[in-house]
Amino acid sequence: MAQQQVIILPEGALRTQGRSAQTGNIMAAKAMAEIVRSTLGPRGMDKMLVDDMGDITITNDGATIVEEMNVEHPAAKMIVEVAKTQDDEVGDGTTTAVVLTGELLSAAEKLLTKGINTTTIVRGYRMAAEKAYSELEKISKPVKLSDEKILKEIAETCMTGKGAEAAKSVVADLCVKAVKQVAEVGEKTVVDLDNIQVEKKVGGSVSDSELVLGVVLDKERANTGMPQRVPKANIALLDVALEIKKTETDAKIEITSPDQLALFSQQEEKTLKGKADAVAKSGANVLLSQKGIDDLVAHFLAKAGILAVKSVSKSDMKKLAKATGGKIVSNVADLTSKELGNAEMVEEVKIGDDEMIFVRECKNPKAVSILVRGGTEHVVDEAERSVQDALGGVASAVELGKVVSGGGALEIELAKRIRDYSESVGGREQLAIQAFAETLEIIPRTLAESAGMDAIDTLVKLRSEHDKKNVDVGVDVMKAKTSDMWKLGVIEPMKLKLQAVKSSSEAAEMILRIDDVIASSKKSMPPMPPDGGMGGMGGY
Repeated sequence: MAQQQVIILPEGALRTQGRSAQTGNIMAAKAMAEIVRSTLGPRGMDKMLVDDMGDITITNDGATIVEEMNVEHPAAKMIVEVAKTQDDEVGDGTTTAVVLTGELLSAAEKLLTKGINTTTIVRGYRMAAEKAYSELEKISKPVKLSDEKILKEIAETCMTGKGAEAAKSVVADLCVKAVKQVAEVGEKTVVDLDNIQVEKKVGGSVSDSELVLGVVLDKERANTGMPQRVPKANIALLDVALEIKKTETDAKIEITSPDQLALFSQQEEKTLKGKADAVAKSGANVLLSQKGIDDLVAHFLAKAGILAVKSVSKSDMKKLAKATGGKIVSNVADLTSKELGNAEMVEEVKIGDDEMIFVRECKNPKAVSILVRGGTEHVVDEAERSVQDALGGVASAVELGKVVSGGGALEIELAKRIRDYSESVGGREQLAIQAFAETLEIIPRTLAESAGMDAIDTLVKLRSEHDKKNVDVGVDVMKAKTSDMWKLGVIEPMKLKLQAVKSSSEAAEMILRIDDVIASSKKSMPPMPPDGGMGGMGGY
């Protein structure tokens, strides 16, 4: 019988199989890694990204770079996911995770050319990753919330090479104080970074950034007649509009005489004044509302000497409740002194061209704010990213309670231990495990290259030091030599390294296992052919 052709894919679909599919995916991932690799470390370079609208982003933050790049290749999109995961879980180390993924795939490509099966490489990588997790636990050192010096060094390490580096000592101090303030200490220390608000404003320099033990609102007073500063503030938090409510059903009010109109207006004014009086009666001298405030209510509140702010976001209202100790009330009639929050000072401050409301010096607040300053918009944006990285680094260190030396020291030590472990493994997996170990050395190698050092000589020196059990020796990029990173204060949270190894190894394994890429056409599906086939592309 003649073999009948079966059509199952739509017209215009593209299919790449076998080694071609693997090679294409590996090349795309390597290209992504190569783009961000030059940003690694204190001497890392920045990237300028220009979007479709012509807006410019200048950064060396790995997650920002890969997100802003508008990537099309499916394998490259998986690298973007690696950076996002690292950013969400730790807040720093995105460049490390992306570079490791690219290097793992590059090493796998060399093994594939030697005829080693994909499954063998994946199995070897998995074994090496498991060994890396257990060795990380042994290498790491403990850290507690009270170890301010170490936490500050972690924050400074996270910011080194980024926009806020010039004022890293000042900003690192703010980040550590913020994390310590919001940390919930129990059996395990938990830090919810949503309780640390980072506001940015152009003007001044990065060293003018400040920590506010309370909340900063990018808002202004509802009425200019209200006081600008309220010391010893009693704060009412409302989740209800101080306006005349519309009826639930469609209603029409007919007024037939001027007297009725006057009575209607008087009643409306009386209702609105009642709302303002209810706030004043509770003992509040500051009102922060999630909804709107009628102009007439704002007028009555101003006469009563109450500072009011309207249209505060829901997330800010939650932070205000945690900071001031107040309760969010949904009915003005229920507002009493028990629901009020407290702060030493609430004031409206003009910063640059805008007014901002500062709720300051709350008593033991569980939500705080960092106001980031900078000379230009691009400087402020990059400084904000640096602060977010530092906060993530400190929070990760406190939550896991483990830290490691930076500057490539950890990677060299892990590579040494995994290489030793490979000798106890039989079969071809041994080659994949050794390739994994060599991949880890891309971090110290890149640091050495960015400092203008000879990469091979540096790796030889580092391996020699680690053979002598000097586990903290890494690349001192500033002085272009090898040094003890722990003594230099180059410290990173263990969670950063753990997540980077996990994300990169899992992503590399997933990309390697792909041997067929089927890309459907963006055109609409063609009509079913009369012979009962499934589409317009033959042979598949």
